[in-house]
Amino acid sequence: MTAPSRPSVLTALTEALTSGAVEIVDLTAPLADTTPILELPEQFGQTARFELEEISRYDDRGPAWYWNNFRTGEHTGTHFDAPNHWASGRDGQDIASVPVGALVAPAVVLDVTAEVADEPGYIVERERVEAFAEEIGGLPRGGWLLVRSGWSSRTTQEEMINRTADGPTSPGLSVEAARWVAEDTELQGLGVETVGTDAGAAGGFDPLFPCHHFFLGNGKYGLSQLRNLDRLPETGAVVLTSPLKIVGGSGSPTRALALVEH
Repeated sequence: MTAPSRPSVLTALTEALTSGAVEIVDLTAPLADTTPILELPEQFGQTARFELEEISRYDDRGPAWYWNNFRTGEHTGTHFDAPNHWASGRDGQDIASVPVGALVAPAVVLDVTAEVADEPGYIVERERVEAFAEEIGGLPRGGWLLVRSGWSSRTTQEEMINRTADGPTSPGLSVEAARWVAEDTELQGLGVETVGTDAGAAGGFDPLFPCHHFFLGNGKYGLSQLRNLDRLPETGAVVLTSPLKIVGGSGSPTRALALVEH
């Protein structure tokens, strides 16, 4: 007697998505002219806000169609940092060279919302990350460390940058935490809710902006301005990203999704 055939993995996934056993969670911030952007000291070049330029809208310029040109920086909104974005990774991959395997990867979520509620400039130390890794039984090889801070509730430029008497004030990893995660774990990258992967004060760290320095310098990646991390479990989610394949590009706005099993 022939044993009954098992459904393929993809068929089982499709059925799970249809039934709701697996949920798709959108981690992406809307991309518009109001989307918060990175702010650098004024002596440096600045990224452009997102802009739409209408080409035609069912009119004399194109009677049956609507379309636009758009202009923005590579690191606007929810975006993916490639290694060549930083001097430490200058000889590394551009965004078009990131292997497709990196675009579908497991994720773990470190929740620091309580700390950030008390201290908006909260710095996550190495010991905090190590303790988290031990609690969950280890960090996933080739996966993402997503830091849930609650910062995605800040949707305006002023709220996101949060300038205080000390300058831009937002949470992020310490120098040693960034170095340890980038060099001593098998994770492929870091994802955050803030405007960039580093803390607001990281321009004064040594090295400056250590998440960029260590992650990108070690051929790893960054994801910024994520949303809905509160809808992900501590372990078990799978993150899908789809940055534009910009030849020579240092990064790209991306649609970021997570698969969550119920």
